[in-house]
Amino acid sequence: MVTDKKSGSPGEDNDNENEEQNKNAHPLTEETPTILIQKTLRSGQSIRYPGNVVVMGDVNPGAEITAGGNVVVMGSLRGVVHAGATGSIDALVTAFRLQPTQLRIADQITRAPDGGAQLPDQPEIAKIKNGRVVIERYLPGEKQKV
Repeated sequence: MVTDKKSGSPGEDNDNENEEQNKNAHPLTEETPTILIQKTLRSGQSIRYPGNVVVMGDVNPGAEITAGGNVVVMGSLRGVVHAGATGSIDALVTAFRLQPTQLRIADQITRAPDGGAQLPDQPEIAKIKNGRVVIERYLPGEKQKV
């Protein structure tokens, strides 16, 4: 569900609806439901979904994604992202440019370093390894180790 925090539209964010979504959350499997968002998320907009979230566009600063599963952004990720919100430490976050203001997988949180870090020149993937969030280059065609 995409909501605009400033106006509450389209569709108001409803706590009862979020509770219902959480009850229906699935473990990360090939059967995990996936939602496709075909637009850029702007400041004040948020997505909450119990499965995987794929965004074909950017996630601007001030926008938020909360997913029970994986998050894939086919653009720049500069907002707040929480993958594995239902506790899945196997969740992944992938983006062409991974520059979130805050990145969370399950209960592990990280943020971008202070100062001007060099922009990535390849897609990146964030995952939990040894109890910490790590960010690595995404290498297409190679099996990504979790």
